[in-house]
Amino acid sequence: MTTATASATATATDFDVDLFVLGGGSGGVRAARVAASHGARVAIAEQSRWGGTCVIRGCVPKKLMVYAAEVAAMVEDARGFGWDIAAPRHDWATLIAAKDREIARLSELYVANLRRHGVAIHDGRATLIDPHTVEVAGQRVRAAHVLVATGGTPRKLAVPGAELAVSSDEVFHLPALPPRVLVAGGGYIGVEFAHIFAGLGAAVTLVHRGERVLPGFDPDLRAGVEAGLAGHGIAVAASAEIARIDRAGPEQGLIVTLTSGATHSVDLVMAAVGRAPNSAGLGLEAAGVVVDGRGAIVVDEWSRTRVPHIHAVGDVTGRVALTPIAIREGHAVADTLFGGRPTPVRHDHIPTAVFSQPPAASVGLAEDIARARGHQVQIYAARFKPMRHTLTGRNQQVLIKLVVDTADRKVLGVHMVGPDAPEIVQAAAIAVTMGATKEDFDRTFAIHPTTAEELVLLR
Repeated sequence: MTTATASATATATDFDVDLFVLGGGSGGVRAARVAASHGARVAIAEQSRWGGTCVIRGCVPKKLMVYAAEVAAMVEDARGFGWDIAAPRHDWATLIAAKDREIARLSELYVANLRRHGVAIHDGRATLIDPHTVEVAGQRVRAAHVLVATGGTPRKLAVPGAELAVSSDEVFHLPALPPRVLVAGGGYIGVEFAHIFAGLGAAVTLVHRGERVLPGFDPDLRAGVEAGLAGHGIAVAASAEIARIDRAGPEQGLIVTLTSGATHSVDLVMAAVGRAPNSAGLGLEAAGVVVDGRGAIVVDEWSRTRVPHIHAVGDVTGRVALTPIAIREGHAVADTLFGGRPTPVRHDHIPTAVFSQPPAASVGLAEDIARARGHQVQIYAARFKPMRHTLTGRNQQVLIKLVVDTADRKVLGVHMVGPDAPEIVQAAAIAVTMGATKEDFDRTFAIHPTTAEELVLLR
C-alpha cells in the first residue's frame, strides 16, 4: 500500500495536497481529520452544510424528533405510577427551532475540528477534472490522493404527482405538523417517521410493497415492530404501492390512490423509498472511476476504486448505508494511506437499530439468513411484558432472540424489540463480534431486575 513517506515525496513536486476529500459528512470529515493527524496535507470540500446526511438531515435530527414523539406515551404511562398529569400539548415550532439550533451547533463543531487539525476547507461543489485535479469554486487543486465521500440522496416516487410528496430531506423543515400523513416505504426511515408523526399527534398510514416492514431483518423482529405500529394506531397497508397523488383542491390536502384502487385523503405524503448514491456530476468518468448500475462507486475492501489513488467511502459506494460504517471506512483509508497501518474494512457483525416505538435492534445473522447460509441453528427466544408496564397497563411486549449455531455453539445473531433495545444490543454486539458462544452468555451473571438480563437467562 502507499505509505506516507512515498506520498510526501510525490507531493513535494507534483501536488498541492496529499489528500482531497469530496464531501463534508461523517466519513469524509473523519478521513480528513485522521489523515491530517498523520501529517498529511489535506483539503476538503462541501457544497451544503457541514455534517452530511447524519448530522443535518438524518440520524441526529431524527433521533431528537423520536425523543419528542415518545413524550406523549410517557405522560400516559405516568398515570399508572400515580402521577396526575394534564393532557400534553405539543408545539411543533418550538421543537423544530430547538432541533435547528442543535444541528447548527454540531455543524459548526465539524468545521472547528477540521480547522484545528489544519485541514484546508473549501465551501462549494467539488468535481474531478482529471484523476488528480479537483475543481471547486473556480479553483483547481492537484491531489496525490482523492477520497469521494458524497453520501446519498433520497429516491423519489416514480408515479404521477410525485412532486407533491416530500422526502426525508424536507420533512425536518415542515412549517407545521400535518394532521394526516401517509408514509410510503417500510424500511428504517418509513417506520421511524410513521412513529414520529403518530407520537406527535398525526393520523398516520404506512404503505409498503412488502408483506412485512423492515426487509432484511429477522422475521420475529419484523413481526414485533409491526405490533408496535398497530399499538400506536398507525394504519399499515402491506403489499401495496402508490399509483398516483393528486391535489384534493386549494388548501384541501392530497388524494393518494393505491394500485389496489383504494384512496386516502391526507395532508402530507412522505416518500421513504430508499436512497441513491450521490455520484452524478462529480466528474468520475473523467477520472476513470467506475460506477455500477445503481450509480454506486465500485470499490474493494480497501475502499479503492478502479483508479488506485482514488478512494470512496460511505453511502456513495452502495455498501452499508450507516453512519458508523462510513466513519470506520474513512478512518481506515486515512490509516492505510498516511498512518502506516494498512486497514481493510470487512462489513460483518454490524449492529443496527430502528428507532420505532418500542425500538428494535439487531446484530449478526437473522434466523432465515442463517439457515439459508447452511447453518444448523437453535433458537432461544423470550417474549414478555416489560416490568415498567405491569403498572401502566400498556399492551407492549419485549422480544429477545438468539440465533445459535448448533455445531460450535456460537451466537450468530441477537435480535430485540423493546425498551432500550439499541443500548442493549450495542453491548451484546461486542460479544457476538468476539465469537461468544451460548455458554458464554449462560455463565454471565444477570443484573436483576432488568430487561437485558434475559440475554443471559434464555434456556
